[in-house]
Amino acid sequence: MMTQISILGCGWLGLPLAKALIENKFLVKGSTTSVAKLSVLENAGIIPFLIVLTPNSNFQSSMNILVEEEEKTENLTAFLENSKILIIDIPPKLRGSEKENFVLKIKNIIPDIEKSTVENVIFISSTSVYGENNLLVTEETALNPDTESGKQLMETEQLLQSNTNFKTTILRFGGLIGEDRHPVHFLAGRTHIENPNAPINLIHQEDCIGIIMAIIDQIQIKCWNRNEVFNAVTPFHPSRKEYYTQKAIELNLALPEFNLENSTFGKTILSNKTGAFLGYAFKKPKL
Repeated sequence: MMTQISILGCGWLGLPLAKALIENKFLVKGSTTSVAKLSVLENAGIIPFLIVLTPNSNFQSSMNILVEEEEKTENLTAFLENSKILIIDIPPKLRGSEKENFVLKIKNIIPDIEKSTVENVIFISSTSVYGENNLLVTEETALNPDTESGKQLMETEQLLQSNTNFKTTILRFGGLIGEDRHPVHFLAGRTHIENPNAPINLIHQEDCIGIIMAIIDQIQIKCWNRNEVFNAVTPFHPSRKEYYTQKAIELNLALPEFNLENSTFGKTILSNKTGAFLGYAFKKPKL
C-alpha cells in the first residue's frame, strides 16, 4: 500500500516536492488557494484540494463566512484523511496590505490535525527566527527574531512542537533560490547595498526537496516519533559582495554596488546536523 502524504501549500516549493514524492511512489494530497491551480495539481498526479486558511480573529458571523468555514473544515478533514505525514509549507503574508496573524492561522487547523490520522508534521520555517548577529548559528542557538515574520514563525514552531497529539519536525531554511528564483536579479544594478561582508545563507530548491525527502525516509525507516529541528542552509558562505558580484558576471547582469563604509558582519548558519543526523549530502554545494 502506498504511503500517503498531505502537503499544505503547493507553491514554489510544495509543487515540485509533491512531484518528487509521486516519483518515489508516494500518494500525495496537495492544497492550493487558487481555483485555477486545481487542474495544475491534478495534472501533476496530486489529489487537489482548495483550502483557504483564516485566522480565528477574522471570523465573522455572516452566512457567507459560515458557509466558507464549513467548506474549509470539510476540505481539511478530507485533505488529512489517511495521511500519516503533513507538510506545512505556507509562509506568513506580512507585506503591504496582506498582513495577517500567521500564528492564529495555524492554530486554527490544529484541532483538525489532532482528529486526523497525521502522526508527524513537517513545518517549513526560516532562519529568520535567529535574528541578526555575528554568531555561528546551530539548532541550539537561542532564538531572537527581529522581524515580524521571524517572530510569528518562532511562535508557530513552539505552538506545533508543544502539541502532544503529533510530532513536529521544524525545518529552518535559509534564503531560497532556484533556476527561476535568485536574489541577484533584484540586486543587479543597485547601489549602496548594505552589509557587503555578511556571509550568504542560501539553499537551492533541489536541496530543500532532498532534505525533506531524507526526513520522510527517517520517519518511515526508523519509526521516528519525536520532535526535531534542522537548519537547512548550504555550507557555502562567501560574502554578499563576493557572491552577488560573481553571480551578476555569470548571468551578464549589471553589477551591484555595495556600501563599503558601513560594513557589518552577519550570522553564519551551520547545517552540520542535517548531514550527521540525516546522512544528507548537498546536491548544490556551491550555488
